[in-house]
Amino acid sequence: MNEAVQTSSTFTPRVFSGIQPSGGLTLGNYLGAMKRFVDMQNEGSHETVYCMVDMHAITVWQDPDKLRRATRELCAGFIAAGIDPNKSILFNQSQVAEHAQLAWIFNCVARMGWMQRMTQWKDKAGKNQQNASLGLLAYPALMAADILVYHATHVPVGDDQKQHLELTRDVAIKFNHDYGVDFFPITEPVIEGAATRVMSLRDGSKKMSKSDPSDASRINMTDDADTIAKKIRKAKTDPDALPSEEKGLEDRPEARNLVNIYAALAEQSVDAVLREMGGKQFSEFKPILSDLAVEKLAPISTEMARLMQDPAEIDRILGHGAQQAREIAAPILKKTYDIVGMISST
Repeated sequence: MNEAVQTSSTFTPRVFSGIQPSGGLTLGNYLGAMKRFVDMQNEGSHETVYCMVDMHAITVWQDPDKLRRATRELCAGFIAAGIDPNKSILFNQSQVAEHAQLAWIFNCVARMGWMQRMTQWKDKAGKNQQNASLGLLAYPALMAADILVYHATHVPVGDDQKQHLELTRDVAIKFNHDYGVDFFPITEPVIEGAATRVMSLRDGSKKMSKSDPSDASRINMTDDADTIAKKIRKAKTDPDALPSEEKGLEDRPEARNLVNIYAALAEQSVDAVLREMGGKQFSEFKPILSDLAVEKLAPISTEMARLMQDPAEIDRILGHGAQQAREIAAPILKKTYDIVGMISST
């Protein structure tokens, strides 16, 4: 591979990330993604570009009306969580055609073997891969395009998306090598925080998911204060008191999950939480966690409900964000076409 490829440090610092509008935002989405998006926006050290990746959502079939509503609800969730459309670019993916156009170039750069090694492809396609959509297989090339069409230097990702970001880096390196250029950055992952992977309230070994048949397994960002408190009160735990050190959470997945959630909501380290809470039984800790969760999350659910009463305003925000996004993406795509050898009008 070309040793002269550009690293992220040689580009304008820019963050890109997206969430699928497949319905049902959870506490996992908030702590694992949205809260960190807000923090990066407010730090002001990077340009921040955040996207509802509706093109990714349709790699499995979506009801059109539900997809439209989920996209607007996700936008409402971004804003309610603290994303300011005046500080960040906020849009839905399908309004910026450059994503799909660059994805085709990357389909021709990426190798089939790369795609077939993706854990998410294996999990979602399962044993019936011949009936899975081509889009599901090519998902990582579109994700690479999402990131690189903005020359994004950093991407906040959960552990489950780290493999896809590694493929994005591979695509950038191969493109640069194949065409003898230093054009695409080698994007850096940002994986940090106590609750980058929030687990089920009913089974600490499984990720909190909107697809879990048990609503008690998750806190939805649309849950009201009473519902949040009830779910935490009924969360699965073990009979032992909280330890005073993190090593005491080994082999205690439910305890670790609740401590991680508290740490993330309180913006403290796990060690700091355990120094304060060590020795408490869950009968004492759960009400404390519940009060904190309600304090942090109930205002978000209330604001989401208010925003959803005016879908036209949400659509206006998304349209404006798409226009801003295209101002960055269009010249990068045009240069890509020039590098590849395609004729395009000025």
